[in-house]
Amino acid sequence: MVVLILIKEAIISFIISFLITLILGKIFIPVLKSIKMGQKILDIGPRWHKSKEGTPTMGGLFFIAGVGVSAAVYGYLTTVNGGNLRELFVNFGFMLLCGAIGFVDDYTKFVKKQNKGLTAMQKLFLQFALTAAYIISFYAGRKADTSLSLPFTDFRIELGMFYYLFLIVGIVFTVNSVNLTDGIDGLASSVTAVAAIFLCAVCYRVENNLAMVLSAAVTGGCFGFLVYNFYPAKVFMGDTGSLFLGGAVSSLALWLNMPLILVFVGIVYYIEALSVMLQVASYKLFKKRIFKMSPIHHHFEMCGWNEIKIVTVFSLVTLAASAVGSYGFLIA
Repeated sequence: MVVLILIKEAIISFIISFLITLILGKIFIPVLKSIKMGQKILDIGPRWHKSKEGTPTMGGLFFIAGVGVSAAVYGYLTTVNGGNLRELFVNFGFMLLCGAIGFVDDYTKFVKKQNKGLTAMQKLFLQFALTAAYIISFYAGRKADTSLSLPFTDFRIELGMFYYLFLIVGIVFTVNSVNLTDGIDGLASSVTAVAAIFLCAVCYRVENNLAMVLSAAVTGGCFGFLVYNFYPAKVFMGDTGSLFLGGAVSSLALWLNMPLILVFVGIVYYIEALSVMLQVASYKLFKKRIFKMSPIHHHFEMCGWNEIKIVTVFSLVTLAASAVGSYGFLIA
């Protein structure tokens, strides 16, 4: 009976988020077009991406609202039943503020009428400050376990005070990796939908009900957004959406006390980020490029893959890695 209730709650959370995202997209995509909230396409990408210039951006607001309403509904029900809302508030608050940094960046681009918002240093400063505040808030009033759980074993690595530094750097890296993944139609939303499904399943297995509801809401928001974001995209999520999703997967992993599960569910994010780092390092040191273009999804485009094939393959890679990682952490 309890199992059925938990599954029902996850499904309802998914549906609420999915429908709100879907409805908001239907209403506001024409509005974004009318105010010319369009994406400026830089010359650093494939030349055929220029045809996407003017596609409305900041669509991440749609699924942020969907996830927010779902969280509010279950937050209210939890309060009514005498539950503690603190963890839901802290984790969703972090996701929301990550999205707020992206919103400032997107809005600055809109005001300046160019694809240059906040500087890299400004974004990193805000992200590190926010993540540090989040970690402090998350562990306030509780005894923190400063050891890392390794998959496929019950062995843990004790990091002591370095654990907090590891979390801060790892979360900021993850958030920006999701941002880099958002480079072709439907990629970031598809990969994150798959990751969120597995995070939801792990939440269910470890009986973290509020985290399960929140991860189901993130999944629903991603699927609702994909209706408009899948190739050919009618709207882009912008940094508003990608930074929110990066905050979502990071906070859910921490809430599960399994930060290393991100290595598996976020494997595509990290491959994308590492491809950029390797490309830059190789060019600066040897004046040679490893990839035809980075991030790596552009390399595959230059090799002749279409966007749908890239999204499909990257999503399947995420699915396989997430399945392995989830199993590895749950059998310990």
